[in-house]
Amino acid sequence: MIEIKLSSIMQLFNSFDPAPFHEKEIDSDAEDYIIHTIKDFPAKTQFRIIIHLPPDLATTEKGRTLDQAVHNHFGYRMLVAERDFRQKFKFGRISLLIGLSFLAIALLARQIIPPHLSDQLLAQLFADALLIFGWAAMWEPITILLYELWPIVQMRNIYKKLSVMEIEIVPSPQ
Repeated sequence: MIEIKLSSIMQLFNSFDPAPFHEKEIDSDAEDYIIHTIKDFPAKTQFRIIIHLPPDLATTEKGRTLDQAVHNHFGYRMLVAERDFRQKFKFGRISLLIGLSFLAIALLARQIIPPHLSDQLLAQLFADALLIFGWAAMWEPITILLYELWPIVQMRNIYKKLSVMEIEIVPSPQ
């Protein structure tokens, strides 16, 4: 259970966001609090958000639709994370193709060095430099595909969970 106590509804939202209420962006501090709370627990943990509002605000139209505004915010964040994942994955695949091509060219060029020159230091340095450059070309695609995609997937899953999570609006005690 994630509990948030508010003195006004707009306290939950970014005050600089000119969008209508149902599409407003949640304040970054509130979003960070919710996300960090969820990250502290195993992924399969079920949560619900309890928002405490003053009694006069809890029964207003904005108070009753606050849950939908929160769901809209995190639904939008999930869509952005999905788009970021697709773009990063596409870039990773293109980088992999370029890296593998460069590595293949470097390895082929290394094989072209005449055998009678392989004893010379300069030829050995050139051959080793080609090998190093070829493997260095693989650095970016490996980094993207093995390490940079998973944080995006993790955040997308958190946003997905938040976009459908049960949210209860309750009047706070006087």
